[in-house]
Amino acid sequence: MTTDSLRLRQATAATDVEPALRRALVDCWVDVTNAGGAAGFPFPPIDAQHAAPALDAIVDGLGARTSRLLVALDGGRVAGWLNIRRDTLPLVAHWGTVHHVQTRPEARGRGIGGALMAAARRIARDEMGLEQLRLAVRGGAGLETFYGRFGWREVGRWPAALRLSPTDDRDEVLMLLNPL
Repeated sequence: MTTDSLRLRQATAATDVEPALRRALVDCWVDVTNAGGAAGFPFPPIDAQHAAPALDAIVDGLGARTSRLLVALDGGRVAGWLNIRRDTLPLVAHWGTVHHVQTRPEARGRGIGGALMAAARRIARDEMGLEQLRLAVRGGAGLETFYGRFGWREVGRWPAALRLSPTDDRDEVLMLLNPL
């Protein structure tokens, strides 16, 4: 697959996420987590009973100004997705946060993550009026390098903030994309 065959779809309201899409997003989240992806559930294995309530909270919070869901579709199948959010407090309303970036394991290495990140940047800037984006990633997974290819830079770390097991503490790496 190339990014030419990819279609990106945006949801700005809960009504934009029909039941079939919801199931596909949950399935993607389960697949990504169980393959070791750092997408919000640090202790695999998980199943739909774990992912569905978390997805429902994201979908229920969608709003054109405050929260967008961006879905990558390949031949009608969810290949990946992410969530862009902004806080409406005036002090911080100029920046947003990217959450739950994920690409199905079998679709990795084909430009889907890059297409999602490029679209997230454009949507944040042009449609949501944001000036910068932030995200936090799990250290030790090579994610800093991935995001760095798209202009993100590391701005800080919380050392050993994430405990994956009694012998595996990871840094939480704070990243910034500015300007958009």
